[in-house]
Amino acid sequence: MFDLKEHSHRRFNPLTRKWILVSPHRTDRPWLGQVEKSVADAPRAYDPTCYMCPGNVRAAGTRNPNYQATFIFDNDYPALLPDTPQHQIDKDGLMIARSESGVCRVLCFSPRHDLAISSMPQSALRCVVDVWLQQSEELGARPDIEYVQIFENHGAMMGASNSHPHCQIWATASIPNEPAEEQISQQQYLASHKTCLVCAYLELEQRQSDRIVFENSHFCVLVPFWAIWPFETMVIPRRHRTALPDLTTEERNSLADVLKRLTMRYDNLFHVSFPYSMGFHQRPTDNQPHHEWHLHAHFYPPLLRSALVRKFMVGFEMLGTPQRDITPEAAAARLREVEDT
Repeated sequence: MFDLKEHSHRRFNPLTRKWILVSPHRTDRPWLGQVEKSVADAPRAYDPTCYMCPGNVRAAGTRNPNYQATFIFDNDYPALLPDTPQHQIDKDGLMIARSESGVCRVLCFSPRHDLAISSMPQSALRCVVDVWLQQSEELGARPDIEYVQIFENHGAMMGASNSHPHCQIWATASIPNEPAEEQISQQQYLASHKTCLVCAYLELEQRQSDRIVFENSHFCVLVPFWAIWPFETMVIPRRHRTALPDLTTEERNSLADVLKRLTMRYDNLFHVSFPYSMGFHQRPTDNQPHHEWHLHAHFYPPLLRSALVRKFMVGFEMLGTPQRDITPEAAAARLREVEDT
């Protein structure tokens, strides 16, 4: 008899309309690859060499204020510029390029250099949530912006060049690839089923419950059925919300709560400051209602079997189909087993 927990199979992601190969029988294979070194020294509350700490001078020569809570500034080396001239190249439909403008900002979560989401007070995290909402509204109101992407790379393993607690906010003139794919899928599902794709998926997950990590009054944290990363999770509002600015006061409090508890579980899982990439997907800012959209956040952590072993997206995953050994059900069970305090 076929068993999802034992036999190789493919799982379909209805948001991106892509497949993932799951090979649960491979979890027993020995690891002879690269082993990461753990970091023994804990960061200090203030680092005089950090360009994000209060009062320090950034690379472009601007001195930071002595901020006491959050601090946001335009990225000194932005990937996008607002004054990029409009231009398009199309050579026989084979070589196509379009100029892209935008705004890149950095949000420091706290003046303390040694904190992370998992170690910040919930009240301080609520301030971060408020800035996310404010920036989504402010940047989204610009006529030259169609999408506001909030994301955090936590840990050097995920490419973070500075350990100060922070995230980035990129506002783009076009919709990036991942949310664009999700938008098409949500539009098609709404048209054919007369209901929201993510609402329907969340209801199904709540009935089955084996991939849910935890819930609070307004949010659910789960390992998606189609997860690619070893301990990938989604944070989903339990009520239909299309974007961060839609959240009520109570929902903002709940979002701060689930982010702290989830990152605490990550830290406790392998007893390290757990690396991950995290980002919100929300409706575009093109003045359309986008009833099909359901706000959610993705967490992508690379660690596989211990704090020192990570899973690279290489080989068959790059040339064929993304593949994972740990099933989403097993990952959710391990995350449920650890404390969120």
